[in-house]
Amino acid sequence: MTPERWLHPGAWWAWALGLAAAASRTTNPLLLALLVLVAGVVVHARRPDAPWGRSFSFFLRLGVVIIVVRVGVQVLFGAAIGTTPLFHLPGFGLPTWLAGVRIGGDVTFESILMAFYDGLRLATILVCVGAANSLASPTRLLKSVPAALYELGVSVVVAMTFTPQLMADVDRLRTSRRLRGRPTRGPRAIAGSAVPVLEGALERSVMLAAAMDSRGYGRRGSISARHRRLSSTALLAGLAAACVGAYGLVSTGSPALLGLPMLVAGVALALAGTMLAARRSVRTRYRPDPWRSPEWLVLGAGVTTALLFAAGGWLGIAGMDTPVDPPAWPALPLLPLVGIAIAVTPAWTSPHLPESAVASTARPSTPIERVAA
Repeated sequence: MTPERWLHPGAWWAWALGLAAAASRTTNPLLLALLVLVAGVVVHARRPDAPWGRSFSFFLRLGVVIIVVRVGVQVLFGAAIGTTPLFHLPGFGLPTWLAGVRIGGDVTFESILMAFYDGLRLATILVCVGAANSLASPTRLLKSVPAALYELGVSVVVAMTFTPQLMADVDRLRTSRRLRGRPTRGPRAIAGSAVPVLEGALERSVMLAAAMDSRGYGRRGSISARHRRLSSTALLAGLAAACVGAYGLVSTGSPALLGLPMLVAGVALALAGTMLAARRSVRTRYRPDPWRSPEWLVLGAGVTTALLFAAGGWLGIAGMDTPVDPPAWPALPLLPLVGIAIAVTPAWTSPHLPESAVASTARPSTPIERVAA
């Protein structure tokens, strides 16, 4: 039995990015819904009792907003496709150089369906990122960032922790206002909560700055200017090549050389630049997170899922993309289903969290019940 411990945050992010890459390869709503379900199952099984661990529901709601916005943009501005009209909006003509864009006009069922599929795909990618944000500890993630990217990692970690902490502050203030008999909804509640929330954010910023200063943040080792330029050039060129390769993998009509070969070359060049740039950073690590067999299993689940979905697109398997003109019921191809079954395995292959990090089911849900207990 795997001992209780924290899983390496890099493994959770690799798994989540694998699911996001898989979602980018399909417009099948059934497959996308299954990916969201997989993310929810794993988050429910391994979510810690922390402010950032409760942010998954926020990403779910944000995904719904994205779908609604995408459909609304299609209704108002998108060109109508298909032959099944739903309703007509008043509009006016646009110049010829704005071909493909319109304001008002006929709204068809096919165009609404196409917008819904596109919005669902984007929402699924966002939910996968939200799953990683709920499972991986931001502070442990910062400890695992390479030395060359430490400053960038600090910025990213602070940005990722802002939303969960803001939600925790808002929830705490709503509870306090409810106990005092004050309104918790409407403009008065928002106006009464804005100042305490901003005050808490400012206080955390000052405490973070003091903690970073006391730990010697920003120290540099002594290296030559030539070494610094070489490492920076290699890192930037590698990241640019990796971005081009990732786009080549996602885009179905791109040349073969702009896909996997460019991605591999970019990652290798970026790693070389990172190793060179790491010499100028002076920092220590206290109890680094281990990388053992559970991390490899979680990483393998995400990578395998992404590869199976990509293989389904490359092989032209029916059901990866659902037709909208004419509309057809989405199918469930076998190869992506195998990837989805593998993607849910981290709910069992990842180690259980320490008892102090797991939310107790018997914990009272309100402050009054906690005091009474």
